[in-house]
Amino acid sequence: MSTNANIVAQFLAVAAQQGSKPFLVEGGELLLSFADLDAETGRLAARLAALGGRPGERIVVQVDKSPQNVLLYLASVRLGMVYVPLNTAYTAAELAYFIGDAEPAVVVCRPQDAASVRELAGSAQVVTLSTAGDGTLLDNIPADPSPVAQRSADDLAAILYTSGTTGRSKGAMLSHGNLLSNALTLKDYWHWSSDDVLIHILPIYHVHGLFVALHGALLAGATMLFHRGFDPAQIIVDFSRASVLMGVPTHYTRLTAMDELTPDACGPMRLFVSGSAPLLADAHLRFEEKTGHRILERYGMTETGMICSNPYEGDRVAGTVGFALPGEEVRICDESGEALAKGEPGILEVRGPNVFKGYWRNSEKTAEDIRADGFFITGDVATQDTEGRVTLVGRAKDLIISGGLNIYPKEIEEAIDALPGIEESAVIGLPDADFGEAVVAIVARRKGAEVQEEAIKAALQGQLARFKQPRRVVVVDALPRNAMGKVQKAALRQEYAGLLG
Repeated sequence: MSTNANIVAQFLAVAAQQGSKPFLVEGGELLLSFADLDAETGRLAARLAALGGRPGERIVVQVDKSPQNVLLYLASVRLGMVYVPLNTAYTAAELAYFIGDAEPAVVVCRPQDAASVRELAGSAQVVTLSTAGDGTLLDNIPADPSPVAQRSADDLAAILYTSGTTGRSKGAMLSHGNLLSNALTLKDYWHWSSDDVLIHILPIYHVHGLFVALHGALLAGATMLFHRGFDPAQIIVDFSRASVLMGVPTHYTRLTAMDELTPDACGPMRLFVSGSAPLLADAHLRFEEKTGHRILERYGMTETGMICSNPYEGDRVAGTVGFALPGEEVRICDESGEALAKGEPGILEVRGPNVFKGYWRNSEKTAEDIRADGFFITGDVATQDTEGRVTLVGRAKDLIISGGLNIYPKEIEEAIDALPGIEESAVIGLPDADFGEAVVAIVARRKGAEVQEEAIKAALQGQLARFKQPRRVVVVDALPRNAMGKVQKAALRQEYAGLLG
């Protein structure tokens, strides 16, 4: 490996060993070989430099998923710029905040957004990512590539904005060292090799698709079957020529519903990874029944990359996220940072080379969330057994305090999810004059199922202490989710704020 800590230097060193082997294949067509990566990213980096891109400057990118977007990410980091990917669902008002906060030198957007983005961008250069038309990044690309910028492990490679469910989104600063350490650990832990073929179905503005999946393929020298969206029938077809799939729980639920999903259809597949949101134990077991494969569930955050993983070899226990990854330390603490006994629920904290450098231009929040000893307070409530296996209970902000008693939603959700006709549930706390908060369950029924509030409440009476039993149960067709499949409990609390009167 190169002494340059720029993570792209590491990718290109692997690519040089793979030669003309396919790197990115879309719809059966070879679009990029490993041999293409150096020249393609180098020339695109030179184009960014001509636009004013410099090491340490930010580049904000809000574009649709495409092979060109993959090259843009690699070219940006190659040049030493700080890559800031944004969900295309963000509105102009939200984009104005991100641009104002990041102060980029370059903004890359979709052609249809160019006019509105230019009004927001100030002095930043605005270009589109399209193959034709005025102002596209792909025009006037220089013949001579820019070299790979010399970067240290502590230099920033990316800023990823958190979802902002409790106020303004914060920019998590991720260094070259953060990203590379996590990618190398996962390469070994999940047994990546150059023989692998990854089915890439995830968005690439998010940690899961951009770093976990893409970096894994690049460091392993593995071919990538590229999908811009999720078509379960096409994914099943790809199983016959692939070995790894990374998805969110919704992907696995939809795959499991397909009659075509069989052990034979899975062909040479060796690894199914789920993350970004909790995978219901029932979904885990149903997938195994249909395929013979046990999904590997892992856990991570924007600020840290991956923290825990079920083992590649050994028991993958449904409902848990496994063990701390090698080189990382986790502990379960109370709010003051005191470690709790094994099995007690508390806030999960993590320390390791993967932990981010802090929040962009927000030293106060950085000091609040990273303790003096280097442990990052995740805000997730978890338990850890005597073997070290971690089980997530919920978010600290989702904790319900009713009559002075702490109630963890996951325990109630698991009891509800096990009932007939239930697809999944979300338990929230709503204001109550007597108890401060009362437990309310929002329940999504399975298609065609008859589910009644009183029947659910009656079924829970013998399973849960009275103070944990829902005051109300609301039956719906589906729970609201964000782009990565996480249930939006903040939205549910807002929608049902007046339910209890």
